[in-house]
Amino acid sequence: MSFSPQQPGTAPSDLFGAVAEDLALYREKFRQRLPESLDELRGPIEGVVELPLHVAWSGMTVYDLGKPRQRMGLYRTVLHEGLRDDLPRFLNRDLLLQMWPVLRPLVGRSVASVWEEAFPQLAARAQAAA
Repeated sequence: MSFSPQQPGTAPSDLFGAVAEDLALYREKFRQRLPESLDELRGPIEGVVELPLHVAWSGMTVYDLGKPRQRMGLYRTVLHEGLRDDLPRFLNRDLLLQMWPVLRPLVGRSVASVWEEAFPQLAARAQAAA
């Protein structure tokens, strides 16, 4: 919707403020789910994992960690949809650190920045791989 004197609507500055507020709330949602430490992430490193429907509510629910694309898909899904208790159950610290440089752009800017702000070792892994 564009703003013009002839057509009442949302002024651009109001729109940008609303978008910034939405983004802040979106980031806070992910921040509240973070573990205290990456060491809490003790999920499996091999085998087949079945995600519950509250995490994988659309699409695949079963992932083979031996297949890199499925492993990446599981991590992306859990980082986006998992609740605080799901993260230690399904994510593994070492795998997350190993995959982070490739996973980072797949999870999006908001999720990546929240995780990297909380865990600088993730940001360091991304920089080292660049």
